[in-house]
Amino acid sequence: MRTHVSALFAVVLAFFLLPLPTQAAEGDETLDIVGHAADGYYLAFEPFAKVELPRILLEENAQGNLTVGVYGTTAGALRSGNYNLIVEENGTPKTLTTPSEIDGAIESGKHLYGSLAPKQGSIVLDFSFTRHLVYGLLAMLVTALIFIRLAQRYKRGIGREEAPRGVFQNLFEAMIVFVRDEVAKPTIGAKYERFLPYLLTAFFFILFANLFGLVPYGAAATSNLAITGMLALFTFVIGQVYGSKEHFKHLLLGPEGVPWWVRPILVPVEILGLFTRHLALAIRLFANMLAGALVIFSLLGLIFIVNVVFGASVAYGASIPSVALTVFILLVKLLVAFIQAYVFTMLSALFIGMAVEEHHEDEPAPEDLDDGRGELTPEFGGDGTALEQRTRPQTPEPVAS
Repeated sequence: MRTHVSALFAVVLAFFLLPLPTQAAEGDETLDIVGHAADGYYLAFEPFAKVELPRILLEENAQGNLTVGVYGTTAGALRSGNYNLIVEENGTPKTLTTPSEIDGAIESGKHLYGSLAPKQGSIVLDFSFTRHLVYGLLAMLVTALIFIRLAQRYKRGIGREEAPRGVFQNLFEAMIVFVRDEVAKPTIGAKYERFLPYLLTAFFFILFANLFGLVPYGAAATSNLAITGMLALFTFVIGQVYGSKEHFKHLLLGPEGVPWWVRPILVPVEILGLFTRHLALAIRLFANMLAGALVIFSLLGLIFIVNVVFGASVAYGASIPSVALTVFILLVKLLVAFIQAYVFTMLSALFIGMAVEEHHEDEPAPEDLDDGRGELTPEFGGDGTALEQRTRPQTPEPVAS
């Protein structure tokens, strides 16, 4: 019994540490955990079918001219005779060049996991549709449709001149008000209205992209670093375009009151920090969403590992805790979908607020507004009469004789 437990522990440890696909069953089938969570040029509806997506390739031919190759599927691109297929076998890249080899890879489905190599020239940019791109566009479409529908209701006065109607408007208005009052206002201040449309768009896009990763046959576009990086880039550009003079002065000259000989050290640190916090903004969302998918596939993969090590009877028993833990992780991911959308929006608002904040030296300090009785003095409390009396020349009282 102890030997079996040690063997199971060793297999599980290798399952999480080894980068190679784990053997799932007898034969050629493998369980590629990272491959299932990664992007691809197809939509997976297993065990029913896999729908290949269009391939759009910007290429440079042998003469140095740029050409565009458009194909309906990856298989169509290979059958055109213009490309070889590079696949990985036993951890080693292998190039398939002959029509028979390419047809065999297409029949087995291996071409979906390989890469195209032009027989002449090279690929400059790949504009092909991918799984994450499709679900990202779907999340963008859902976000646009919801806001268009809400805008039409507000235009008719529903929600402005009268109370919101229906579950749809009340549900999304609650989230919109939350982002406005709990995220934008406290972090950006008086200029929050200028940046509220971007914050709302980012929040709902990330939320729907995360939720699409929980539906059957779906994928989370936010588990792709290119998408989260572009969102972080939007935050960075907005912050720098609308940044105040104080922001750039602090960034390029260092904090005020610092000795001159310390500024050459602090300025590079400030500039580096500007980029690293936006880089962390992208990686945080990407890593959290990718990690959730990897954990789910890993828990389900334990069933196949137990089947290989101990047999089918033990695998049936192991499927009970494995599936139960998977359901629990899915519920946690549902919560994480909302949390990550909130965290990204909050940090974006914070970074934008730090950039657009303006410091006015002539503003009274908070302690100057206190008249000693715990109340604001009239001139700063908005009492116009008291302010007029304070600024009006005082007539000296007559001295009693």
